[in-house]
Formats: sequence, C-alpha cells, structure tokens
Amino acid sequence: MPLSANDPNRSSWLYVNKNSDFPIQNIPFGVFLTKDDIITIGTRIGDTAIDLGALHQLGYFDGIPLTDDIFLQDTLNDFIADGRKTWRLVRNRIAEIFDADNPVLKNNTAHKETILFRLDEIEMKLPIYIGDYTDFYASKEHATNVGSMFRDPENALMPNWVHMPVGYHGRSSSIITTHTPIHRPQGQTMPEGAENPVFGPSKLVDFELEMAFITTDANDLGEPIPIEEAEEYIFGLVLFNDWSARDIQKWEYVPLGPFLGKSFASAMSPWIVTLDALEPFRVESPKQNPQPLPYLRTKGKHSFDIQLEVGIVPKGSKETTVCKSNFKYMYWNMAQQLAHHTVNGCPVNSGDMMGSGTISGPTEDSYGSMLELTWKGSKPIALKDGSERKFINDYDTVVMRAHCENDDVRIGFGQVKTQLLPVFNPKKSK
Repeated sequence: MPLSANDPNRSSWLYVNKNSDFPIQNIPFGVFLTKDDIITIGTRIGDTAIDLGALHQLGYFDGIPLTDDIFLQDTLNDFIADGRKTWRLVRNRIAEIFDADNPVLKNNTAHKETILFRLDEIEMKLPIYIGDYTDFYASKEHATNVGSMFRDPENALMPNWVHMPVGYHGRSSSIITTHTPIHRPQGQTMPEGAENPVFGPSKLVDFELEMAFITTDANDLGEPIPIEEAEEYIFGLVLFNDWSARDIQKWEYVPLGPFLGKSFASAMSPWIVTLDALEPFRVESPKQNPQPLPYLRTKGKHSFDIQLEVGIVPKGSKETTVCKSNFKYMYWNMAQQLAHHTVNGCPVNSGDMMGSGTISGPTEDSYGSMLELTWKGSKPIALKDGSERKFINDYDTVVMRAHCENDDVRIGFGQVKTQLLPVFNPKKSK
C-alpha cells in the first residue's frame, strides 16, 4: 500500500510553522482529554490537535473497516491491534482530509469546531496501556563506557554483548508521560568503603536518553517472529527517559539485574510517531563484528537518523543543553531486538513497549546519561546559571527532544519533560 501521507510536496490548510515537529507528513497518534473532559484518540498537525473520534463519527473515515468506537477509547491498544494495513489507511485518509487542496472539512465550520482543538485546550494522556515493558542495552558506546567505569576497560563488554541484544523485563506501572513530576527514590546503597548497606534517598539520580518502540499483537506462545517480519509488528516510536538511581542500582543489580534503581519512573513522549512516517530517514546500522547468528541477521537499512538532545533546567533558571546524540548509533536495531525477544516463543501484545537502552554516541557530548557525561561525577557539568551538576538535583527538570530532518521534511517527536521532586513526604494525618 502506498504511503501517500509521506508525500513531501503535500501541505495542509492548517497552519504549520516551518520548524514544527508535526507537519502533515507526520500524523502521529496520541490520547488527550478535551476541554469538555472527553477523552479521545487523536492526532496533531502543527499546533492543532485533531479529535479522531469526532472525525470518525462525522463520517470522514467511510470506506475504511473500523469499529464505531475504535477512536472513542482511552488507549490506542485496539487501534494498534488492527495492524499495519489499518494504520496506513487511516493515516493516508487523515493526510487527504487536511490537504491544502481538499475543501470538504476546511469549509465546514461546524465540523471544525467539533474536531479541532488548540493545544492549550487539551491535556495529553498516556497513549497506551502498557502490559509489558522491556528495556534493552543496545548502544555499544554506552555499554563500553559503563563497562570501563565499573570493570576493566580492556574487557568493558561482557562476552555475550556482541552476540545478542541484552535486555531485561521492566516495570510498566511507573511509566508516565510528559509533564508528570517524579520523586527522588529511596533504597539501599553501599557507600564507598562501608561494610554494610544504608537506607536513604538516592544521591545519584540520572536520566537515560532512549527511544522506545510500540508493538502490535505479534505472535502466539511458542511462536518466534522471523527477523524479516519484525518491523511489520512495530507501530511506532516515542522518545523515552528511562530514569535511573545509579547508587541503588549498583548495589542491587548482581545477580538478577536492575530492580528498584530503575522501576521508580520512566517517561515517554505523548505522541507515537509511526514507523511509516520515519521511512524517509532510514540509514544503515553500525557494522556488526562478529556477524550475528542467522536469526539476527538483517539486510538493508533498519536504523533511523533521529537527532536527539537533552537539556537540564534548574528551578527558575534557563535550560542548558548537556547532550546531543542520534538514534542511528544503536548497535542492535529494533528488528533484531524484537526477533531476539521472541525467539524463545515469548508472545508480544498490542501496546507492549521496548526501550532501546541509553543512546550514546562516539563523542563526549553525545553520551546519553549523566553517569557518562560527568564520568561518575568526576567531571561536573557547568550550567548557564553558574551551578554545576554531577547528577540530577531536586527541582531540576530534564527535557528531551527528538526529530528527523532532510531537504524535504522535518518529522519530530516533540518533547518529554520531567521534574525531579524531593523524596515523597506523605501528609501527616490530622
């Protein structure tokens, strides 16, 4: 099926700033609460939110086999479960409706009042019900940096790392969307030189710059997904801040891996950008040596040129950009991750989330965490207000952004913004 929504020559009758992440070629999907307290599935063009539930009820998707309530739900899970053919039909139709040369909705004032919202009239919600969340460890630069810090630099990578995408099963209940504040976590840590652990607030709270992909219903129990089919089951991507408490994690992670140091919060951007919208930005993955086993071998371009950046905003101060990286640096691509995840027969469901792991590049300013940027705190980062950071302080806000751009079009993810508050202090009972 042709991706007519991707036509770089298409423009919209809705206003779109030339630097917008959301031109008519993007058409991401999300869930929002309207000014009338109605929750709906929607999309966005420029700074206009579009109520797909209302659009469907008014007959604009006639001819596409959709249930009456497909967009009248509080998550995208059922729509995602309908599969790639439906996603493409809907996305192509939205592009037609809002094309500058199509007067049907453009000239219908009553319908526009029902369908269109300013961004300040809506509240973005978590777009999916996340039944399961897996986090990978797929950036070679990041894994090498961390291994060099905590083990022998000559043997920074564990022997299995270059043979398979390493991952772990994370906690989905603490995944939030943008503008949701979090609290500094508490737990056990082992101070340097101490003989016994102590309990208290984490002193080394960190961001992790990641992308995450969202799957559809993909396979039955016992059925692997062949790598050449893997992308058929990927709906789209979000920007992802997988928060970490480094001191808690260091003490707990042997032998079973991350636990409390990771499960306190992870934040995703609210608009899911489809894999189809990212087609113009495909690039080759880094060369893999040794060659992966046959079930992990890919042909063609399976990575994406997505520019990433992270900023820190102290309370009441200006933002300082601390990292600029790119998704194309990932050693293990999404197809390999999904194929490996299911090779043992593990079933994947609609709305499952797969985090890429921290995305670090080859230069010091492209490292995707404070752990690396400050090299365990030994090289503090100077901020615009004159303060320094080794890790994230209380009341700091971490802002992540992502976009793709070529000569024809810019496709972006918006941002995910999270403020770190002090340790949770329950109100005293009267």
